[in-house]
Amino acid sequence: MPDASRARRAAEDSLEDYAFRYVPRTFRRWSAPAVGGAALGSMAFLADFSMGATVGLEHGTLNAVAGIALASAIIFAVGLPIAYYAARFNLDVDLLTRGSGFGYHGSVITTVIFGGFTCIFFALEGAIMAQGLYAGVGIPLPLGYLLSTVVVIPIVIYGMRALERLQFWTTPLWLVLALLPLIWVALTEPAVVEAFLTFEGEGSGQLEIGAVVASAAVCFALTPQLAEQLDYIRFMPPRTRANRRVWWASMLLAGPGWVIFSGTKQVLGVLLAVYVLVKIDPGLGERAAEPVVQFLGIYEQLMPDWLAVTLALTLIVIAQVKINVTNGYSGSLAWLNAYTRVTRRYPGRSVFVLFNLVIAYCLMMMDVFGLMYFVLSLYANFVMSWLVTISADIVFNKYLLGISPMRPEFRRGMLHSWNPVGLVSVSAASVLSLAAFFGLFGAAVQPFAILIAIGTAALLTPLTALATRGKYYLRRRHDGIGLRLYDEDGNPSAERLRCHVTGYTFERPDMLASAERGPLGETQYVSSLALTLAGSEQYLLPPENETETDERRR
Repeated sequence: MPDASRARRAAEDSLEDYAFRYVPRTFRRWSAPAVGGAALGSMAFLADFSMGATVGLEHGTLNAVAGIALASAIIFAVGLPIAYYAARFNLDVDLLTRGSGFGYHGSVITTVIFGGFTCIFFALEGAIMAQGLYAGVGIPLPLGYLLSTVVVIPIVIYGMRALERLQFWTTPLWLVLALLPLIWVALTEPAVVEAFLTFEGEGSGQLEIGAVVASAAVCFALTPQLAEQLDYIRFMPPRTRANRRVWWASMLLAGPGWVIFSGTKQVLGVLLAVYVLVKIDPGLGERAAEPVVQFLGIYEQLMPDWLAVTLALTLIVIAQVKINVTNGYSGSLAWLNAYTRVTRRYPGRSVFVLFNLVIAYCLMMMDVFGLMYFVLSLYANFVMSWLVTISADIVFNKYLLGISPMRPEFRRGMLHSWNPVGLVSVSAASVLSLAAFFGLFGAAVQPFAILIAIGTAALLTPLTALATRGKYYLRRRHDGIGLRLYDEDGNPSAERLRCHVTGYTFERPDMLASAERGPLGETQYVSSLALTLAGSEQYLLPPENETETDERRR
């Protein structure tokens, strides 16, 4: 039976991934702090320093810091409801997107957006590692690009357990190597600190709204990092009365709180760029934004050259491996998810690990690092259109208007294929913001393109839901199973049912009643995984009409 064999293979091959489905309670053995710590371990990336330095060199310290603060505040607000839903209901960003205004197939579009981000970000981080290898041991950049790509493959292949161990054991060393030099600069170089506070960049040094927003636009491109954080925090344990405080603290820090660490690193990136220009070489120009130049410059002031090169290279390699295993892992899940839902075929995640890394390598060879400011500013328009739409659907359509189902739905058979709420919002926000970005509305509006994306998505999401009366969210309101979907604490139920297609047991949130009855006419159950890979609709219950829905409510 083709459907059964594909589903069985996917079930056996995805025990560490859960790319298509809710993460079962039986797999979530980590404590909330352990999950949060693993998620924050991916924050070791050095692109933050480079991004902060880039906007600082362009607009000066005052505008750069104001832009970073603006972006961080908005990202935190947008990310909070998304992260809460991911941790509470153990779903990744794609599964949340399906039921938050996009539909079962509509979310494929945003999954591709996210997959593209992981490739771009992998390329930026890989380029930084290659720069470090070139500066430290003279390895040519093309070979360095290749080494920075292939080094993560063994870890990415093994999934969450390997990632959690890597992040846990490497984070203390990264903190020591990265923070001690920065503390030394802050405490012993008052002239550098003063130069940082008054640094004008290529601007006037005065606070300018356009420069603030332009600085923020680059920072907004990092917002999909939230989706990578979700790939960790979806493994959070159930929230109970006993653990609720530590659960909330872990979710807040590892979910939307990532941007606090990211924003701090961006500001420090401006400081490092100023340090390099003041203490090392005022003629470095844009190269002062390279983390390799920044950290190597600091280390060389503190110790012999050979030791400085060794420690700087160690820091860079650790940082890049920590973030790029996350980029490779999340990207492979995104591409696999999109491919499988479109084709109903499951080639295995390893194929898309390689796919993701090949694209990233090509971007490195095209010198995407040199185009970072433009690429990230452009990409931010798509990113914010997507994530603001999800956040607005949760806040406005679920909680305030009651139009969108309060609890997220992701299963094929329960959702319509397409929902205009998310599709209209993302399309309109992206088109309008890109038109502004390329100057079609005039030079005065151009710096505010990213705010147009945010405002349009936040406004159109509830308006489209009201216009369609929410009728495109659910194909069915009941999955045909009489057992409770949530336990007494509101967590997804851990009760297990057998899927008649695969023969495996899955937890209750993953299951639906099958349209195919058993030999004696009894109700059979089918997993969401089997439905994802089914080549026909033979297992799908028919859509509920309004009469059935009204009767069920009564």
